[in-house]
Amino acid sequence: MDRLTRSATYVVAAITAAAWLIAVLIGKSEQAALALGFIPARLSGAAVPWPAVPAILMPLTATLVHAGLIHVGFNLLVLVWCGQAVERVLGKTGLIVLYLIGAYASALTQWGVDPAAAVPMVGASGAISAVMGAFALSFGRAKRVSSSPKVNRWVNVVWLMIAWVVLQMMMGWLAGGQGYLLATPAHIGGFAAGLLLQRPLLLWRYRKA
Repeated sequence: MDRLTRSATYVVAAITAAAWLIAVLIGKSEQAALALGFIPARLSGAAVPWPAVPAILMPLTATLVHAGLIHVGFNLLVLVWCGQAVERVLGKTGLIVLYLIGAYASALTQWGVDPAAAVPMVGASGAISAVMGAFALSFGRAKRVSSSPKVNRWVNVVWLMIAWVVLQMMMGWLAGGQGYLLATPAHIGGFAAGLLLQRPLLLWRYRKA
């Protein structure tokens, strides 16, 4: 148990799972999506006639709401699988910073694409996309498609991003959507944030080495 609590990945996963389970058990899943989900129109200044968290917090609280068991289960599986590896490289603080910035980067990307959207965007997949971006740079094994190692590496990164987006679209389809926004631009934005943050966070962790 002590080992699990020392892992930022497991703590984030446990909080996410608990939030979804509580909402389901008390029968408030739809209300949670409206109150905690990321609604782009609210960030553009629109008001809502129901109780909701401040707009600035929506990118974070949206990570606690999911469209169903398949959605939350798949996200947590990927988070634990990739997060543990990334945490070993970037450290606990680096993983948390990556996750939080990924949540905001994904939400802002979605807002930039459709700032008037009134459908709640739910799920931790945007934040997890950032973790996957860092994972792709840290551990991706590039297949030889050209004579340039750098080109091979980035082809591998792009392939992983496309695979992740497609899998998320499939999860949304299997979950039936349930009136929630499972957004491709958000996944791309989060993934890009992970790519950009991997090296700075790595250098910051080993700044005194």
